[in-house]
Formats: sequence, C-alpha cells, structure tokens
Amino acid sequence: MTAPHLSLSGVVLGAPDPQALATFYEALLGYERVEDSEEWVVTRPAGGVLPGLSFQREKYHVAPTWPGGPTDQQMQVHLDVAVSDLDAAGALAERAGAVLAEYQPQEDVRVWIDPAGHPFCLFLQG
Repeated sequence: MTAPHLSLSGVVLGAPDPQALATFYEALLGYERVEDSEEWVVTRPAGGVLPGLSFQREKYHVAPTWPGGPTDQQMQVHLDVAVSDLDAAGALAERAGAVLAEYQPQEDVRVWIDPAGHPFCLFLQG
C-alpha cells in the first residue's frame, strides 16, 4: 500500500473571541482573513499559501499559565515566529496587544502572551 500524502494545512487556536485574536495575528504576521464567522476565523499569509492560522470560539477558554506548574492550565501549543530583529518584532507584538512574559528562558528568544493568553515565541532567524 502506498502511503498517503499529508501536509499541514494550518494551526487552530481556541479563544473566547476568535475575531479579536485573528485581528491580533493579522497585525503581527500580516496574514489575511479568508473566512470569518462568529465561531470560526481562518487567516493565511498573503497569496493564500499554507499553512494558515485559524481561531475557534471556546466558550470556556482558560488561558494557559507560562511557565506552567503541576496544577496550572497547561498550554496545548505555542507558535514560534522567526524574526530578523527581536526588539522591532517585540515592539510590533506589543503594539498589536501582546504582553511580554515575565519568565524568559533564552537570550535569543522572547516569549510573549497573545490577547487570549497563548504564549508565542519570537526568535532570531539563523
């Protein structure tokens, strides 16, 4: 039997307000909204290339704790975003609505918290 071809289409983040979180990531990444409803938003890089980033309404969303302890709400996924300038990218993230995490585990990576509480990392491109 021949193995099927698989490719990542996108990543989905839960949020109490998917439109607001989509707006944040559109400002941060320059993505464009290609599908928009009260419960579900899909964004993609310019030109519609994959993978995209989608957002679904989670009525009982609980933001993860960073860094998490044994009884804390754990993060299920985080995004790594390659940047050419950590300071400039951080300033953009802050203007868009992110908060710099108090705990920073690495010198060349900055952990930020998006408006729904999801941690994401900005790191210098290699």
